[in-house]
Amino acid sequence: MNKKNGIEVIINGKRVSLAGYESEEYLQRVASYLNAKYTELKNTESYRMLDLEMKNMVLQLNLADDYFKLKKQMDETSGDSVAKSGEIFDLKHEVITAQTKLEAAQREIEVLKKENIEAQKRIIRLETELEGYHGKA
Repeated sequence: MNKKNGIEVIINGKRVSLAGYESEEYLQRVASYLNAKYTELKNTESYRMLDLEMKNMVLQLNLADDYFKLKKQMDETSGDSVAKSGEIFDLKHEVITAQTKLEAAQREIEVLKKENIEAQKRIIRLETELEGYHGKA
Protein backbone atom coordinates (compact mmCIF):
# COMPACT_ATOMS: atom_id res chain seq x y z
CA MET A 1 0.00 0.00 0.00
CA ASN A 2 1.23 3.52 -0.79
CA LYS A 3 2.34 5.84 1.95
CA LYS A 4 0.14 8.85 2.68
CA ASN A 5 1.92 12.13 2.01
CA GLY A 6 1.26 15.51 3.54
CA ILE A 7 2.35 18.96 2.49
CA GLU A 8 1.57 22.55 3.42
CA VAL A 9 0.70 24.80 0.50
CA ILE A 10 -0.65 28.28 -0.04
CA ILE A 11 -4.00 28.39 -1.84
CA ASN A 12 -5.60 31.76 -2.50
CA GLY A 13 -3.31 33.35 0.05
CA LYS A 14 -4.13 30.88 2.82
CA ARG A 15 -1.91 28.17 4.29
CA VAL A 16 -3.55 24.79 3.73
CA SER A 17 -2.44 21.28 4.70
CA LEU A 18 -2.99 18.76 1.92
CA ALA A 19 -2.69 15.01 2.41
CA GLY A 20 -3.08 12.09 0.06
CA TYR A 21 -1.47 9.01 -1.38
CA GLU A 22 -0.14 11.00 -4.32
CA SER A 23 3.36 12.46 -4.30
CA GLU A 24 4.09 15.81 -2.68
CA GLU A 25 4.93 17.15 -6.13
CA TYR A 26 1.48 16.17 -7.37
CA LEU A 27 -0.21 17.82 -4.37
CA GLN A 28 1.82 20.97 -5.04
CA ARG A 29 0.71 20.93 -8.71
CA VAL A 30 -2.93 20.71 -7.56
CA ALA A 31 -2.41 23.73 -5.31
CA SER A 32 -0.68 25.62 -8.14
CA TYR A 33 -3.57 24.85 -10.48
CA LEU A 34 -6.10 26.18 -7.95
CA ASN A 35 -3.99 29.31 -7.42
CA ALA A 36 -3.87 29.88 -11.17
CA LYS A 37 -7.68 29.56 -11.34
CA TYR A 38 -8.13 32.00 -8.45
CA THR A 39 -5.77 34.45 -10.14
CA GLU A 40 -7.55 34.08 -13.48
CA LEU A 41 -10.94 34.76 -11.87
CA LYS A 42 -9.70 37.63 -9.68
CA ASN A 43 -8.52 39.39 -12.83
CA THR A 44 -12.11 39.71 -14.07
CA GLU A 45 -14.16 42.68 -12.95
CA SER A 46 -17.40 40.73 -12.65
CA TYR A 47 -15.85 38.11 -10.34
CA ARG A 48 -14.52 40.74 -7.94
CA MET A 49 -18.04 42.15 -7.56
CA LEU A 50 -19.54 38.82 -6.39
CA ASP A 51 -20.13 37.78 -2.80
CA LEU A 52 -18.06 34.89 -1.37
CA GLU A 53 -20.72 32.23 -2.04
CA MET A 54 -21.02 33.22 -5.71
CA LYS A 55 -17.22 33.43 -6.07
CA ASN A 56 -17.00 29.84 -4.82
CA MET A 57 -19.76 28.81 -7.21
CA VAL A 58 -17.99 30.43 -10.17
CA LEU A 59 -14.72 28.74 -9.17
CA GLN A 60 -16.48 25.36 -8.95
CA LEU A 61 -18.14 25.90 -12.33
CA ASN A 62 -14.79 26.80 -13.90
CA LEU A 63 -13.14 23.70 -12.41
CA ALA A 64 -16.01 21.49 -13.64
CA ASP A 65 -15.76 23.12 -17.08
CA ASP A 66 -12.02 22.39 -17.24
CA TYR A 67 -12.68 18.81 -16.15
CA PHE A 68 -15.35 18.13 -18.79
CA LYS A 69 -13.32 19.77 -21.55
CA LEU A 70 -10.28 17.66 -20.69
CA LYS A 71 -12.43 14.52 -20.37
CA LYS A 72 -13.93 15.16 -23.82
CA GLN A 73 -10.45 15.73 -25.26
CA MET A 74 -9.22 12.52 -23.63
CA ASP A 75 -12.21 10.56 -24.93
CA GLU A 76 -11.61 11.89 -28.45
CA THR A 77 -7.92 11.04 -28.18
CA SER A 78 -8.83 7.56 -26.97
CA GLY A 79 -11.22 7.15 -29.92
CA ASP A 80 -8.49 8.34 -32.27
CA SER A 81 -6.14 5.84 -30.67
CA VAL A 82 -8.56 2.96 -31.27
CA ALA A 83 -9.05 4.04 -34.89
CA LYS A 84 -5.30 4.34 -35.41
CA SER A 85 -4.77 0.90 -33.85
CA GLY A 86 -7.22 -0.49 -36.41
CA GLU A 87 -5.39 1.27 -39.21
CA ILE A 88 -2.06 -0.07 -37.95
CA PHE A 89 -3.52 -3.59 -37.83
CA ASP A 90 -4.78 -3.24 -41.40
CA LEU A 91 -1.41 -1.90 -42.57
CA LYS A 92 0.45 -4.74 -40.86
CA HIS A 93 -1.87 -7.19 -42.58
CA GLU A 94 -1.16 -5.54 -45.94
CA VAL A 95 2.60 -5.67 -45.26
CA ILE A 96 2.43 -9.37 -44.39
CA THR A 97 0.38 -10.06 -47.53
CA ALA A 98 2.84 -8.09 -49.65
CA GLN A 99 5.79 -9.92 -48.07
CA THR A 100 4.16 -13.27 -48.80
CA LYS A 101 3.56 -12.27 -52.42
CA LEU A 102 7.15 -10.99 -52.70
CA GLU A 103 8.55 -14.25 -51.32
CA ALA A 104 6.42 -16.25 -53.78
CA ALA A 105 7.56 -14.03 -56.64
CA GLN A 106 11.20 -14.42 -55.60
CA ARG A 107 10.81 -18.22 -55.53
CA GLU A 108 9.24 -18.09 -58.98
CA ILE A 109 12.11 -15.92 -60.24
CA GLU A 110 14.61 -18.47 -58.93
CA VAL A 111 12.74 -21.29 -60.69
CA LEU A 112 12.61 -19.27 -63.91
CA LYS A 113 16.33 -18.45 -63.65
CA LYS A 114 17.14 -22.14 -63.31
CA GLU A 115 14.87 -22.94 -66.25
CA ASN A 116 16.57 -20.18 -68.25
CA ILE A 117 20.03 -21.56 -67.44
CA GLU A 118 18.91 -25.06 -68.47
CA ALA A 119 17.40 -23.65 -71.69
CA GLN A 120 20.65 -21.79 -72.47
CA LYS A 121 22.64 -24.99 -71.88
CA ARG A 122 20.28 -26.85 -74.21
CA ILE A 123 20.66 -24.13 -76.86
CA ILE A 124 24.44 -24.39 -76.61
CA ARG A 125 24.27 -28.21 -76.92
CA LEU A 126 21.96 -27.96 -79.90
CA GLU A 127 24.16 -25.32 -81.55
CA THR A 128 27.19 -27.52 -80.94
CA GLU A 129 25.39 -30.53 -82.43
CA LEU A 130 24.27 -28.42 -85.36
CA GLU A 131 27.83 -27.23 -86.00
CA GLY A 132 29.00 -30.83 -85.78
CA TYR A 133 26.32 -31.87 -88.21
CA HIS A 134 27.25 -29.12 -90.67
CA GLY A 135 30.93 -29.93 -90.23
CA LYS A 136 30.36 -33.59 -91.22
CA ALA A 137 28.32 -32.74 -94.25
